[in-house]
Amino acid sequence: MDNHVLDACALLTFLNDEDGVETMEKIFQKAEDGQIAVYMSIINLLEVYYDRLRTSKNDGIDEFLEFIRVAPITVINSISDFVYHEAARLKAFNAISLADAIGVATAKELSAQFVTSDHSELEIIEQQEPISFRWLPARPRK
Repeated sequence: MDNHVLDACALLTFLNDEDGVETMEKIFQKAEDGQIAVYMSIINLLEVYYDRLRTSKNDGIDEFLEFIRVAPITVINSISDFVYHEAARLKAFNAISLADAIGVATAKELSAQFVTSDHSELEIIEQQEPISFRWLPARPRK
């Protein structure tokens, strides 16, 4: 079974029906069918949650929380020792956000593809690290 770890921007692509939503729909369908496993760090999910709060002013938050409850995503609520050390190393030597470092380290720990649209920060990581990426189109700037 293939594993996928979602970056915040991947879930936002799905929620906002942006370019790349078809890829996310296929990932979720395969997860619902039991063909793949989809994970997300609570830190990356927190990014999505605060984005929804910031942009919607509480409109649709209940629906978002219900979606997360039933979505075929396993939320990882803790940081393992591996992720703790690997994320620190990634952040220390690369110009990436701490949340991205945690997501990438989680994908590495699970031998999973990291699903993201964050080309500007993460393409260099793909060149340097033994991690598989699944690239979505870059999200529109707000």
